[in-house]
Amino acid sequence: MRRDARVFQASKTFPLRRSLLALGATAIAAAALSLAAPQARAADKITIMVGGINKLIYLPPKLAENLGYFKEEGLDVELQSQPAGVDAENELLAGAVQAVVGYYDHSIDLQSKGKEITSITQLLLVPGGMEMVRSDLAGSVKSMADLKGKTLGVTGLGSSSSFIAQYLASRAGLKSGDYSMLPVGAGNTLIAAFKQKRIDVAWTTEPTTSILLASGDAKVLVDMSSVDGTRNALGGLYPASSLYVNRAWMNSHKAESQKLARAFVKTLKYIQTHTPEEIADKMPKDYYGGNKAIYVQALKASMPMYSPDGKMPAGGPEQVLKVMAGFNPNIKGKNIDLSKTYTNEFVDQVK
Repeated sequence: MRRDARVFQASKTFPLRRSLLALGATAIAAAALSLAAPQARAADKITIMVGGINKLIYLPPKLAENLGYFKEEGLDVELQSQPAGVDAENELLAGAVQAVVGYYDHSIDLQSKGKEITSITQLLLVPGGMEMVRSDLAGSVKSMADLKGKTLGVTGLGSSSSFIAQYLASRAGLKSGDYSMLPVGAGNTLIAAFKQKRIDVAWTTEPTTSILLASGDAKVLVDMSSVDGTRNALGGLYPASSLYVNRAWMNSHKAESQKLARAFVKTLKYIQTHTPEEIADKMPKDYYGGNKAIYVQALKASMPMYSPDGKMPAGGPEQVLKVMAGFNPNIKGKNIDLSKTYTNEFVDQVK
């Protein structure tokens, strides 16, 4: 009888144990889901770092946001800004952001260092800026050949502005030791460096270019804001601002890459079909620097630099590689696979 009682008791206990185990498993699964849910939502957000978001060379991301094109694509995009493209690049490599709007040449530079970065939408056909000289030196510094002993202002060491400045100097017959480079950022900090005479020449873009010309603090030394000016200075086109991502992220996020490309191509088409005044009205007022008229004037001067379709122009990557190989020790002698530095795969699918 005692054995039967034990069997009877066990028969009542096993279902209870199974129920408790099932409840425990359910609770654990629910807890895991509750922990995972915020991470899943965070993973859906795409953070784009821009190398100076108020520069006209980087106008498309903010314009796309204000036109609602990211939301139309079902994307949750957050825009952040760094004063120089090289800083934005570092954020991408660290995994802090999913994409960067910066100069295409970073894709080549990084491949030489074993990193695979790919441009998925080309925003600018040319650098869209100028080397400018302090007005009090304009009489003696008439070309890049006159920079011996001078200080060149760049947004950051290793930035695209430093790549271009070094190539222009080398093309003029100077060696890297003939001049010095000083990182001064962009916009107000660059203007202050000119006023304080800490730099003699600097690479800058709109609207800073127009502000310096209007104030009389600087004059144009080399103009690469147009196709003709760029060809004269560099010997060919130099596709600049682009949307680039880690190649591994692109391959594992094809749908997101396509949506980003579509949003940016729509933005480029908006630029082609609207006046500078209409475009300026879509931008934040603090981008005007207190002078909307100069901003619109700068935008008018900048219109030819924007790509009409987001595609990499034929021969562009080869020209950029040629420029960079002329002075960059990381690239000299390296086998660069240009086909991995950009793709038209996504922009080609935009109707």
